[in-house]
Amino acid sequence: MKISGIAILLLGLLITPFTPLQAQSVKANDILGVWLTQDKDSHVEIYKVGNKFFGKIVWLQDPIDSITGKPKLDDKNENPSLRNRPVMGLKLLKNFVFDGDNEWENGTIYDPKKGKTYSCYIKFPNENNKNRIKIRGYIGFSLLGRTVYWTRVVKK
Repeated sequence: MKISGIAILLLGLLITPFTPLQAQSVKANDILGVWLTQDKDSHVEIYKVGNKFFGKIVWLQDPIDSITGKPKLDDKNENPSLRNRPVMGLKLLKNFVFDGDNEWENGTIYDPKKGKTYSCYIKFPNENNKNRIKIRGYIGFSLLGRTVYWTRVVKK
């Protein structure tokens, strides 16, 4: 039994609408922009220097310390010499490298609420939605850590 070219074309057209949509490919610069943190109390701008990605605080819901009336300081930092630096403008994300797929890795994240720095990776939990990122901070192995999700505020 021979199948004509037209039958093959028709079969292809029938099958095509039922194939799942492929994920859009993720590019290194897709992460650039301003992100609302999970606690909704700050915005972090992710930017690139060379081939590495960084993130700094560009907005705080409460930038002023209610006790001193001055800008909030990094007063929980493990390093006493850094406790007088302002939280506004603080670099939270450092030295991330894009893996060529969907992950920015080998970086660190600083948590000013605890004063600690953790190993970290960042990725889009859904490659078709580039307005939400998953950030996993950990000590040693990524199984021992905490995950937060940030939402895009401004795309660059």
